Amino acid sequence: MGNQKRKLHLNLFVASMGHHEAAWRHPSSPVQDILDFSHFQRLAQKAEQAKLDSLFLADRYATSRKAVKYGAISGLEPLTLLSALAVVTSRIGLIGTVSTSFNEPFNVARRFASLDHLSKGRAGWNIITSGTDGEAQNFNYERIPEHRVRYERAEEFLDVTLKLWDSWEADALLQDKASGIYADNSKVHEFNHKGKHFSVRGPLNLPRSPQGRPLLVQAGSSEDGKDFAARYAEAIFTAQQSLEDAQAFYADVKSRAARYGRSPEQVIILPGICPIIGESEAEAKEKEAQLHELTHPAYSLLQLSNRIGYDLSAYPLDGPLPPLPATEAIVGHQSRTQLIRDLAERENLTIRQLLLRLAGGRGHRTIAGTAEQVADELEAWFTQGAADGFNIMPQITNGGLEDFLDQVVPKLQQRGLFRTEYTGNTLRAHYGLDIPVNQFASAPQVH
Repeated sequence: MGNQKRKLHLNLFVASMGHHEAAWRHPSSPVQDILDFSHFQRLAQKAEQAKLDSLFLADRYATSRKAVKYGAISGLEPLTLLSALAVVTSRIGLIGTVSTSFNEPFNVARRFASLDHLSKGRAGWNIITSGTDGEAQNFNYERIPEHRVRYERAEEFLDVTLKLWDSWEADALLQDKASGIYADNSKVHEFNHKGKHFSVRGPLNLPRSPQGRPLLVQAGSSEDGKDFAARYAEAIFTAQQSLEDAQAFYADVKSRAARYGRSPEQVIILPGICPIIGESEAEAKEKEAQLHELTHPAYSLLQLSNRIGYDLSAYPLDGPLPPLPATEAIVGHQSRTQLIRDLAERENLTIRQLLLRLAGGRGHRTIAGTAEQVADELEAWFTQGAADGFNIMPQITNGGLEDFLDQVVPKLQQRGLFRTEYTGNTLRAHYGLDIPVNQFASAPQVH
């Protein structure tokens, strides 16, 4: 596919108040609406009006009394909210996060197939393995399983889920009143999976969904995560701090996908970018500084400690980040911990300075500038082998989302880089991805 024909993809990472950890404290943020469906409806409909590919809801399975004191971290369950948003939108994709560590394949397959049916083919699953002891302790564990074990379970979990989604062939549902035949049961499959982690008979109690199966999304950038993504993911959310790092990740994952016999073009890579937009660069940086002033160091330090799985409370804020365990020894989030360590070393940051650098995006690329500058950066990453599109994460939602949709998106459209109208109705169509072949079917499925 030549550059002239490529269009970039834009996914909105939905955060109720914004991705800056202090966004909820900003005078313009309607914090009273943090659990109000109409607030999320407005965000979704604005994104759809701008022709964005998809919405994405992250999720974590734990919080703490310490964290809730300073951080607005409560959040609605993703598939519940996306099911409601499916009713008030018609074209934009709906991607939800569900962990393979604390669920069962049958339940997850059924929930996402239901969302795909209800939305007429707009569902996507962001596959995570979770990474903190706090989450594990809400699901009968004392500690989170080690990194390798989590990915081993995730691989079998996905294998079973794919079998469940494929257990009904596309033409199995007949609904023939005259003959009294509801379904051709020769095209409905019991596969009797028995593995190390799961024993599942099948079939799913729901016919094949409009997309064949929901879009598979993955966000891990560790060695295990990249290999998992290269084998299975159709869209990848990633965090990169520089063009060079993003180019290296892009080339690595695309080449891994090719080694697994996949077309690199069928793996869409979407780095996160956290913009603040102003009439001038100085105004944008002032907006960012105002958000930084609203942060609370105790909360920021707690968030960073949880993210890297290492308690930093005993270290002076104005001293350097202490030596952290080797990447392969980290039980939790390996890739993000490595990114944070590299950032601190590269820029010679104290812990206090690092907390502010992470406040707006938790490791994702932050940019404060004019709409032109943001569009220029997106174009550079897109055309120079670093991205197929972006996971848009406004540091403040109220006003910040409108700035991006109303100012940056039109510039990308004027440059011929982004659609002006939807050309398809499903999430797979937006991303230019094929309907997958049913592994049990006698004939291939068509796009």
